[in-house]
Amino acid sequence: MKVKEVMTVDPTSIWITDTLASAAKSMWENDCGILPIIKDGKKVVGVVTDRDVCMATAIRNRPQSSISVEEVMTGSLFSVMPDDDVHKALELMQEHKVRRLPVLNAEGELRGMLSMNDLVLKAEEANGKKPKLSFHDVVKTYKAICEHPVPMVSVATTAAK
Repeated sequence: MKVKEVMTVDPTSIWITDTLASAAKSMWENDCGILPIIKDGKKVVGVVTDRDVCMATAIRNRPQSSISVEEVMTGSLFSVMPDDDVHKALELMQEHKVRRLPVLNAEGELRGMLSMNDLVLKAEEANGKKPKLSFHDVVKTYKAICEHPVPMVSVATTAAK
């Protein structure tokens, strides 16, 4: 199964020069928790999540309307392409512990978003056959994303034994 068969098409995005207030408003109006950040025409340069908005507002002594998206955006961009196999996307989500991935073309332009919600809704039970996207694949990915890192105290204690 290809990413383009599962992804949300025409996702909402935001300009790098916009504010967190604009981002929060857009997320609310579009019922989404992430916005790809666009710069120089249509190129995606990062993402901002609802958590980024909340945390940035909490740790800065400024209103959301005075904090730019660029100040808090996640600059490490993990993405997939429309023709990628959906299992490649699952592996990327597991590895980087992300619930959503921008879907970009070869020029870095936004073509869609792939979320765990999209994947859950397309997953199928095995029922004696191998589905293109199984519930097992999705749950395995979600478990990897949700897994808490081992505290360093535990690692030190185990290594000392």
